[in-house]
Amino acid sequence: MPKRPVLTCSLILLCFLIFLISPASGFMPTYGTGTALHRAQTEWFQRWGVLPYTMWDGAVRPLFSPLTALFLHANWLHLLGNMLFLYVFGAPVERRMGRVRFALCYVSVGYIAMLCYAVVHHHSTQTLVGASGAVSGMLGAFLYLYPRARVTSVFPFLFFLPLRFPAWLVLLFWLALQWVAARQETDGPGVAYLAHVVGFTLGFLYAWLRFRAATVGTPAPATQGELTP
Repeated sequence: MPKRPVLTCSLILLCFLIFLISPASGFMPTYGTGTALHRAQTEWFQRWGVLPYTMWDGAVRPLFSPLTALFLHANWLHLLGNMLFLYVFGAPVERRMGRVRFALCYVSVGYIAMLCYAVVHHHSTQTLVGASGAVSGMLGAFLYLYPRARVTSVFPFLFFLPLRFPAWLVLLFWLALQWVAARQETDGPGVAYLAHVVGFTLGFLYAWLRFRAATVGTPAPATQGELTP
């Protein structure tokens, strides 16, 4: 029996709980409505998120902001998208890595991905939040650990039909889209595509460095090609 992805499920639960008690969810009446709610959301993200222009002012506190920003999400769509990808790809990665290495990979990759975005967009006053960089790292690690797996995907231009493709094809296509979008990225509000690219690359490298010695000369498991995330 495969190990249960306890850490993956715990991360998902934690992100949901933090979102529900935050002003971003709109569920807490203590934050008010209208202008008061909008102000509370702004203050929340500025306090716990990453503000790139403050990262290099010599203060220590902003350097810890990527750790807290990993557990924040701007809205329901942001949260649900990240958590879906985390469960689909993070669970098998956790089973293969083990909980300690998985946690180290998730946190370190997420932190560095946000830091790299803050370096490139060091003048930006837009707050950066979300687990996207860390989740992208799980996609990269999955690509290395399960290259022959097949994943079910849907595409709008194919009328949303569920089709199964090799994981390497889907993930590399996704990475290419993120890279193209990152090259057009500005300092304004939007999706931090650069954090996705950095996270994916670091996750792949982490898995490669960790497992290459153990897999040299060792045949891949027979069930690897049948994995259904």
